[in-house]
Amino acid sequence: MSSMTYLRKSQERGFTDIDWLKSRHSFSFGDYYSPGNMGFESLRVINEDWIGAGRGFGAHPHRDMEILTYVVEGGVRHKDSTGTEGVIRPGELQLMRAGRGIVHSEMNASAQEALHLLQIWIYPDRQGLEPAYQQADFSPSLDNGEWTLLASPSARDRSLQIHQNVDLWARRFAKDEVVKKTFHNSPSSVWVQVVKGELSVAGQTLSAGDGLGLKSQSEILIDAKEGAEALFFVFRG
Repeated sequence: MSSMTYLRKSQERGFTDIDWLKSRHSFSFGDYYSPGNMGFESLRVINEDWIGAGRGFGAHPHRDMEILTYVVEGGVRHKDSTGTEGVIRPGELQLMRAGRGIVHSEMNASAQEALHLLQIWIYPDRQGLEPAYQQADFSPSLDNGEWTLLASPSARDRSLQIHQNVDLWARRFAKDEVVKKTFHNSPSSVWVQVVKGELSVAGQTLSAGDGLGLKSQSEILIDAKEGAEALFFVFRG
């Protein structure tokens, strides 16, 4: 494999399994220590969590991190020390700026159904920021199969504002769809995280849970082998 490509297969990720939580860790996290997998660019954590009905994480603190929640199935009930409280559903993105300190809880909003989500941590461009909360629904453009900008430094195109030089895109692909994505601030580093289905990217076949890091890219070609959904982190140079 080229030194410019970093492949992280789903079953090679770290694994946490307790009575109410199953979690896969793309990068070193908690009790899963993997010195060769400490992140990619400013991306520090991608945890794929399955949380039992009515369970979740009670109030706990964070600081100096941009924390994003992308729900795959179900709903997560959020409450934090900024006074924000609500539920995040599929097609929405939550961005919580921990900054100089925030306390929050995240619980499965259903007493009957499991919750499936991705929790993502990105280092901010500076420490000591004012804690803040953002949430938006991107379902219309995702349902239409459009490239959807979820987060960006400038909050352009109604995306959430992230304090880091990264654009987070999402797209849902139709079966056998072939798409080219060009990066205007090239060369760029790109992390692809497959949420559902199967894709071929840069000659690598990726299934749900797989991640692929690419360096010095001006564009990538995506071939959807079946209906698929994926996140694309574009780190601008």
